[in-house]
Amino acid sequence: MYYAVIMAGGTGTRLWPLSRKEQPKQALKLIGDRTMFQHAVDRLALLFPPERICVVTNVALAEVLRAQTPALPAENFFLEPAGRNSAPAAGLAAIHLLRRDPDAIMVMLTADHYILDTGQFRAALAAAGKVAADGTIVTLGIRPTYPAAGFGYIEQGVAQVIVDGFRVYRSAGFAEKPDQGTAIRFVEDGRHTWNSGMFIWRADRLMAEYAAQLPGLHAALMRIADAADSPSAQYVLNDEWSRVVSVSLDYGIMERAENVSVIPVDFGWSDIGNWSALMAVLPGDQEGNVLHAPALLIDSHNCFVRGTARLVAAVGLEDMIIVDTPDVLLVCPRSRSEEVRTLVTHLEADGKEKYL
Repeated sequence: MYYAVIMAGGTGTRLWPLSRKEQPKQALKLIGDRTMFQHAVDRLALLFPPERICVVTNVALAEVLRAQTPALPAENFFLEPAGRNSAPAAGLAAIHLLRRDPDAIMVMLTADHYILDTGQFRAALAAAGKVAADGTIVTLGIRPTYPAAGFGYIEQGVAQVIVDGFRVYRSAGFAEKPDQGTAIRFVEDGRHTWNSGMFIWRADRLMAEYAAQLPGLHAALMRIADAADSPSAQYVLNDEWSRVVSVSLDYGIMERAENVSVIPVDFGWSDIGNWSALMAVLPGDQEGNVLHAPALLIDSHNCFVRGTARLVAAVGLEDMIIVDTPDVLLVCPRSRSEEVRTLVTHLEADGKEKYL
């Protein structure tokens, strides 16, 4: 059977100060009247029934996310004792699913993506599931709309097959976030797509990759799986997780995996990773300002304002981010919104937990 796995355990530090440890971005209503996590579940509903939608998150967030999606079975929430990046999270999901279904196929998704054409998104996932059934690792590559230096890229190799109207190519390799000149070349050559971080594979194929590439993680996962029905299950999970190395799927698995295919897609994808990215998917006024607060802006253009009840007033601003919360006011240029996470790092170092 085919399962969707949503990774929803991050803290969203680049969307601070709205995103906090106890209420991170996936639990917030950033776009419309649904949270990012609810949007992620909603767009899967016509392809996956609730019993085949699973979530990997941490213990602290579990109840918040369960309350937002009461249709999902409680046993479909796989809980990490602590965040360890995407490779351990995917492995935890894999061992749970293999206990239910030795032939499980899983698509790994995150809760912070924005998808404009959800019908095309589901069609692409359905096609990818068919390709992955024989053990192929499949990734969805986003056709680039501009030379982004902030995304990784996937190079398309030889054309393989067409499935449900989607062309499937052998992957010729993954490239880390390039410099601007390389990004321009990637877009111009027509052979590169953005790495969406959406991966589709059989759960047993993923475990085989762990055994080959991340043997320490594989051994830990197998010990967790072996103890799953024992009274010591939680102790073993906590103990093993305390030693698991934090590593991403991209770095730990995908860069060296063989038999990988890519399906180029175009369904209006955005990674809502920072304030500038969020602003880009929200409607603005005639001056290009996106206002989600009482605001008075004079001679100001292309600014983002998010707040509560307090009036935000500004004169002569260009391309600025303003986020007003009860205890923190953030002001930064849009071009430097990626650096907001640095503020969080400084607050952590200074022990100012109340702002985190």
